[in-house]
Amino acid sequence: MGKHRAHLVWDWNGTLLDDIGTVIEATNAAFREIGLPPITLERYRELYCVPIPLFYERLLGRLPSEEEWAVMDGAFHRHYWARADACGLTDGAAELLAAAREYGRTQSLLSLAPHEHLVPLVRRHGIHDWFVRVDGRTGHSTSGKAEHMVRHLRALDGIPAERIVVIGDAADDAVAAAHVGARAVLYTGGSHSRASLEMAGVPVVDTLAEAVTVAEDLVA
Repeated sequence: MGKHRAHLVWDWNGTLLDDIGTVIEATNAAFREIGLPPITLERYRELYCVPIPLFYERLLGRLPSEEEWAVMDGAFHRHYWARADACGLTDGAAELLAAAREYGRTQSLLSLAPHEHLVPLVRRHGIHDWFVRVDGRTGHSTSGKAEHMVRHLRALDGIPAERIVVIGDAADDAVAAAHVGARAVLYTGGSHSRASLEMAGVPVVDTLAEAVTVAEDLVA
């Protein structure tokens, strides 16, 4: 399995899937339902964090109540999944995934998108077969990706953590990588500003092609 090459664990939303515009549309549609003013992409990237209730705390100045959180979360997902099929892959993503086998890399996909939504969408984009494993979120967790990463790596059948590089668009991807002893590269095209990504203390890049190059260098 490419003994001396990186195994890439890709994030989905905001990384392989170019959906940040749809996220903003769905967020603002949900905000209208609960009487909040709209948010710009720049403001979203400045405030976004995981767990998601803390993101809403930054917006509201207080943690939402359980009832408010349920309404906001439900409204966002309803609006997002009504629009998700229109999202395309990030420029160059399909070609990078297809080229991995030629270069001896293996790769998998781990997302906090619900598993039952994620898998059909990945198949629809024609890239499912490039991954040795595709895992979405199961259950109702808002705590981030770290524990999901533990289960994902356990299922990768012996790929050592020192060969693994997580590529994502959120500081939480770097946290999840560190949690299992892996490395991370963060991409600026998704949910965070470059400044907030740089605070994670891992390489930050502007293209997925650069992310793959950096990932290979990290395990060389």
